[in-house]
Parts: sequence; structure tokens; C-alpha cells
Amino acid sequence: MTSAQVDEGQADDPKGRESGRSAEGYQRGLGARQIQMIAIGGAIGTGLFLGAGKAIDRAGPSLILAYAVAGLVIFFIMRALGELLMYRPVSGSFSEYAREFIGPFFGFVTGWTYWLFWVVTGITEVTAAALYMTYWWDIPQWLSALVFTVILYGANLISVKVFGELEFWFSMVKVTAIVGMILICAGVLTLGFSDAGDTATVANLWNDGGFFPEGIGGTLMTLQIVMFAFLAVELVGVTAGESKDPRTVLPKAINTVPWRIAVFYVGALIMILSVVPWSTFTPGVSPFVAAFEEMGLGVGAAIVNFVVLTAALSSCNSGMYSTGRMLRDLALNGQGPKLFTRLTGNGLPLVGTTFSAALMLVGVWINYQWPGDAFNYVVSFATISGMWAWIMILVSQIRYRARADRGELPQSSFRAPGAPFTSWFALSFIGLVVFMMAIDEDTRISLYCAPLWALVLGVSYLVLKARNPGSPSFAKRR
Repeated sequence: MTSAQVDEGQADDPKGRESGRSAEGYQRGLGARQIQMIAIGGAIGTGLFLGAGKAIDRAGPSLILAYAVAGLVIFFIMRALGELLMYRPVSGSFSEYAREFIGPFFGFVTGWTYWLFWVVTGITEVTAAALYMTYWWDIPQWLSALVFTVILYGANLISVKVFGELEFWFSMVKVTAIVGMILICAGVLTLGFSDAGDTATVANLWNDGGFFPEGIGGTLMTLQIVMFAFLAVELVGVTAGESKDPRTVLPKAINTVPWRIAVFYVGALIMILSVVPWSTFTPGVSPFVAAFEEMGLGVGAAIVNFVVLTAALSSCNSGMYSTGRMLRDLALNGQGPKLFTRLTGNGLPLVGTTFSAALMLVGVWINYQWPGDAFNYVVSFATISGMWAWIMILVSQIRYRARADRGELPQSSFRAPGAPFTSWFALSFIGLVVFMMAIDEDTRISLYCAPLWALVLGVSYLVLKARNPGSPSFAKRR
């Protein structure tokens, strides 16, 4: 039985709500408080705390505009996802929608690609977390990576509530850090305290070479960095099958996207670049650390290191959660080993989560043994695979809206405003980002990896289809 068959006509089953389980067998253990923080935390990661330094060096203050425009595109993507989620809230999310509205092959590709994205992300983030630990203690990196992986794996096997609580507090640390930085910068600008008090001014946004010091081209070249910072914002869609009241909670979480981006990205950068001239920042150095140092607040480096450690662990925790669900969705649809369909008594995909966690540990070991080009190729591909999920969300929403407008499917209770035009705009923007990646030597390698992964998936799909002739798992749904 496919997840679609399980869910059709049952997503709103009163018995399912009374039992606290979704039609797919998951526990509905994620409350509004946790979903909201998962949504907020998903948009805040190491891309902001560390990666923004390189982007500031390339674009100067105009990076603020890049984040604002990209944030608008992310909002269009999330509203498209929200429309699909209210049509049919399932844990497989974008993989399931790609399967229904584009075709079984695209559902297969999306599920396995998103799974790989989180496995690779988990490997890199737990490795990074182990590195951050050396700031305070001289602990072997392999030991820290092992301990973090085991702890997060264990937490994900207790209950979905534990995952939700971990994400809540991880996100709380990140939010508190950014809000604290904004308030400190506001104090420097208005009261003039700290070493930067005499030079801090909003005019720093245009005094040092103008708002576009590197030209429009420099701003465009940062788009890939900006979009990478937003990867994982779609994770809230994977929680649909385990939210206590998805039809109420998820729209509220998605509608917070504009102010999240306005405050945590645009607001934070406006404050930082007003207090510290953009030319002060250098690639590879967190703009938060640099700002603290310019203000004479040496404790800032330790604070940011702790926050980035939290962000890395949050990302790894999300990977543990999402990989098991994606593998189970694939298995339910006959596009993955049946072993992955098994759930524990408390509704957790034990086998899929264990398999993914084991690969993360192997990947960490490989990273330590051979931290060369081969591993970097795989890591760079993670960025492309994350954007593939966004593309599938947008195309699925466009096709769903067309069928719903023709009366073939029920209308969603959370229609995306301006769609399908906003969805086409978002797709065009992603196309622009891919083009900029192609002409940038630092990110071009990502595009070389994609065809190899597509070839592997294509061959695997044909083999599965040949072994299961006539299976409904490989027939397009009507």
C-alpha cells in the first residue's frame, strides 16, 4: 500500500486524531510551539553565521538586497508547499507530491536526492561540530563526532517529541543570539558605547564605495551563497505527518517566513554593516565574530562558536529525522527496500533512521581519512540536491493548481497568493542561481556531480521497474 493510498480519505479521519496517530502510522507529537521553532530554525544555520562573511566581501552592503529578494523567493516556495500540504498533509511531502503530479520517476528521484542531501549534510555538520568543540577542549574530533551522532540518533529513537524539543532549544539559541546581536548593534548606533561607537552609523551602508561597491555583478555572484543559507527551510513540510494539528499549525508556521527573513537576515545584516564598515569583513571569518571584535567585545568569539556548534547539531538532528521519513515514504511506494517501512511501537522509522545514521558515521570516518577532492565533490552536490526539492515543490504546485482549477481535485484551504505566476518567478530565480553557479569556479563542481547522481538514479529506477512490471508504484497517478 502506498502512502498516497493510505492517506487518501484518511488524512482527516477523526479516529486518527483521537488515537494521536496519522494515517501513515506516525505519532502526532509535534505541537505548535515546536513546529514554529522548527520553521524558524530551519532558515537559520551556519550559512548565516559563517558563510555571510564571504558574501559580504563579494557584494558589500548590497548583500542585504540579495537576502531580501531571495527571501521573497523562499516565501513563494513555502507558500507553494503550504498549498500542497493543506491539499494532502503527508510525511513524504515533496517526494509524494512529485510522484503524484509529475510522475513516479520524479518522486523516486526527489525522495532519494533529499535523503542524500541530509545524509551528506549530517556528515559535514557533525564533523564541523566536532571541530568547534576543539575551541574549548583538546578532544579528538572523531570522538566528538561519534558522541554527537550517537546522542542525536538515540534522541530520535525515543519519540518525535524529543526531536521536537531538541529542535526547539537549538532554534532558541540561534534566535537569541541574533536578537542579542541586533540589540547590541542598536545600542552602539544610538548610545555610542563600545570601541565602534564613534564610527558606527547607518551611512556605512553607502559611504564606502556605495551600496553596490562591487557592482551588480558582485551582488549576483552571491546569490548561490544566499540561497544555500536558506536550505532546510522546507523541513517543516516533512513534519506534516507528525504535527498535532497540521491544518492549523503549518499555515501559521509558513506565514512567519517573511518576518523571519526580515529580522534574522535583513535586519541583522543592516545592523552589523551599519556598526562595522563592510570592507572590514573577510571571507572565512564570521561577520558576527568580526563585529564583536570591532566593538571590543572579545567574548563574542566564544559566543558565536557556541551558536555555530548549536546550528551544526540542529542540522544533524534534522538530518536524522528527515532521512528515516524519506526512506519510509520511498519504501511504502515500492521505490525502496520494504525493510524501511517498519515502525517502532511509538511510530518511529527505526530501520531507515539507523541506516542513515550508520552512513553518517562512515562518512565522518572517510572525511577524517581522506579529506580530499572526492569528499568535497559529494559535499558540493548537497547544495544542488537541496534546491532540487524546491524545484519539485514549485512544479508540483503549478500542476496541482491547474488540476484544482479544472475541478479535478479539491481546492487547497491555503492557496498560494499570486500563483502560478509567483511559482514561475521562483523557478526562474532558481534558474538564475544555477547559471551563476555555472560561471563561478568555486561552485561549478556542484553541477558536475548532478549528472552522475542522475545516472545512478536513472539506472536504479529502470532496474526496479523491470523487476516489478505492472506495479502501480511505477504508474503515473490520475
